[in-house]
Amino acid sequence: MAFDVQNYKEFIRFLTEHPEWRSELRQLLLMDELVELREAIHSLTKAQQRTEERVERLVEAQARTEERVGRLEEAMERLAEAQARTEERVGRLEEAVERLVEAQRRTEERVGRLEEAVERLAEAQARTEERVEALAEAQRRTEERVGRLEEAVERLAEAQRRTEERVEALVEAQRRTEERVGRLEEAVERLAEAQARTEGQLAALAETVKGLTDTVSGLKGRVLEFSFGNKAGAYFGPLLQKLRIVAPYTLADALQARLSREEFKDVLLLDLLVCGQLREHPEAPEIWLAIEVSAVVDRVDVERARRRATLLNRAGYRAIPVVAGERATQGAEHEARAHKVIMVEDGHLAFWDEALQTWGPKRESTPN
Repeated sequence: MAFDVQNYKEFIRFLTEHPEWRSELRQLLLMDELVELREAIHSLTKAQQRTEERVERLVEAQARTEERVGRLEEAMERLAEAQARTEERVGRLEEAVERLVEAQRRTEERVGRLEEAVERLAEAQARTEERVEALAEAQRRTEERVGRLEEAVERLAEAQRRTEERVEALVEAQRRTEERVGRLEEAVERLAEAQARTEGQLAALAETVKGLTDTVSGLKGRVLEFSFGNKAGAYFGPLLQKLRIVAPYTLADALQARLSREEFKDVLLLDLLVCGQLREHPEAPEIWLAIEVSAVVDRVDVERARRRATLLNRAGYRAIPVVAGERATQGAEHEARAHKVIMVEDGHLAFWDEALQTWGPKRESTPN
């Protein structure tokens, strides 16, 4: 029998009057599509379970990684930078997992909407199958990404193991270094103690040497004074006649009468006093040589001879300053030339004529 429009309208009216028929009809019409959709959803649910299992394994692996990282942080603070990079990678992994969760949530929302629209969208089954296919492809890509993440985690775990081995090696090397430093510190302490003892001994030796040097200098000065006293005739005999050595204290009465107490004491400390008449001018009054003797003549010796000769002149004696020694400093030579002081260096006489013009008989000096 042909099924025409009138029959269709009656069929619709029967369905309207008997709602229970619509349910049976719907089951008959959509039986195959629902079965296929349920199978697709079942497959998707299994794939999602596998994804959740892999994510769970990732979470467990991450927990183990964090535990190892914690031990590393306690053992080696100097590896903070490497740990920061590890945490950054873990952060990116967590972000990827969050994106998976978000994608799963969106998938569940889509499946929910599909279930609600199955009854009224039978004609759109083809499009639904295409979406499911696209979702399956996305799931495949998700599984590939999870696989790559698992490989990355394995590489990270291997790198972590190598890092732990290096940390252990560094700890051992640090221990050996600390032992060596300890031995070095002990050696340095012993060396410091020995150095302190050496410095003490050197200080004592320096004091001894200084004492010996002062003693030798004093002895050498006395020897030189005695030598110049004995050789005064050899040095000054060609220039002076009736030459004699005079002890300064024999002039005490005249000196005390014209000098202060300190000036008088200063003149008495003169190393050597020689007097005589000039051979070239025998008619001239006798002159006095105020001689300061030192192994090495310096500026102080020149100044001392000048000062004491000046005091003798004030006391009424025509005195000329003289410095004598084995050698003289450049400063002493410069001062002697500038102030017209006679210098006897290693037996050689210098500045005689200049001193004679400045300090000699032409320079009147009358006692007060």
